[in-house]
Amino acid sequence: MDTLTPPREPGTTTSLLDELRTWQARRWWTAAGVAVLTMIVTAVPTAMVPTPIFSRDVPTTAWAWPVLTLTSVLAGMVTATYVARRDPDEGGQRGSRLGMVGAFATFFAVGCPVCNKLVLLALGYAGALQYFAPVQPLIAATAIGVLLWALVVRVRRERACRV
Repeated sequence: MDTLTPPREPGTTTSLLDELRTWQARRWWTAAGVAVLTMIVTAVPTAMVPTPIFSRDVPTTAWAWPVLTLTSVLAGMVTATYVARRDPDEGGQRGSRLGMVGAFATFFAVGCPVCNKLVLLALGYAGALQYFAPVQPLIAATAIGVLLWALVVRVRRERACRV
């Protein structure tokens, strides 16, 4: 059972995949549900999915869907670390902050560069296309890296000896 798994012995190491293999079904269901929800909540307002409510002036890039899929899965897995977790709240905020930063960065990475009101106000239409659009792949890579780091931090903390 998830809450009965003992902490690892000092000096021993386990890989991230070994830790994930110990997850119960409810964690995987949580990860899947949050991943789907994250994908919908990001894809609809960024007009990656056409709706009558939101429109997009610049077509979706070829890399936007793979980035959104990967970041959604990672966001789901980070969220799942909070289901039946073993670590008390002491110092647990770092992983959660990283996860929020990664999810927020994804929204800017896959969104239309000229449809984002903050970018449009700061740079104007031409500036958004000239300066912000080329930076979006870097924002996407950062979002993936931050979410992956948050997942590693959260999973490692679960089995760490608190003594």
